[in-house]
Amino acid sequence: MYNHYNYRVIPSVVAFTKGDVTGDRVPDDVFLTGTKSQDSPFIENITLHVKDGRTGAQTRVPLSENVGYNPTLFLGDFTGNGVSDVLISINSGGSGGFMYHYVYSFIGNNPQEMFNFNVYNATFEYDVIYEDNYRVRVVSKSNVKTYIIDISKRDSEYLNEIYDKNGKLKKPITGFVNPLSGLYPIDFNYDGVYELSAYQKIAGLYNADALGYVVNTLGWKDNRFVLQNQYVAISGT
Repeated sequence: MYNHYNYRVIPSVVAFTKGDVTGDRVPDDVFLTGTKSQDSPFIENITLHVKDGRTGAQTRVPLSENVGYNPTLFLGDFTGNGVSDVLISINSGGSGGFMYHYVYSFIGNNPQEMFNFNVYNATFEYDVIYEDNYRVRVVSKSNVKTYIIDISKRDSEYLNEIYDKNGKLKKPITGFVNPLSGLYPIDFNYDGVYELSAYQKIAGLYNADALGYVVNTLGWKDNRFVLQNQYVAISGT
């Protein structure tokens, strides 16, 4: 008897790339598998696999957050050891535009997690506080930096909801910074070693009220990714 549920339980390859990640200079197969229904792009049970190009041995790595849309792979050297690491990106599909990201090393077929989006989100926290005179203060707690966003050019209906005619707050208001919404590999120094550029949206009264983005550049140092620089990009609207 035909069973349409078979489409949901049989894993298939949902992303594939090739390159040396084990360190023996032989290209390896790097791919993600997952299960999906016939009529939806939603993918479950997303799992990372590396097939050693020299021996054929296969290593399987389950992901802690393993459901979402459009999973992708990127191979690049993030540590400077001359061997590619694996960056995994998965779109959560939620209205906040959150992304799930991981970076793994596979030297000697030994998977080591180098980056986990949950750890990042717990490390980089912020306060977003509306102030008098059409200002919003963004405080980055991890490195104790403060940024001021001028919102005086916003439309009058928006501002009148928040301020009186003298530019004083009608009541205390706080915004928030979203979890990681994008993680991009960029070789800023053109030295063959990639850094990570991490984007988090600054929201005001509600999630769609975008004030800008916190952009953090992370580089590998002392066996972990550390903050190299940070800036706030202001929304054009």
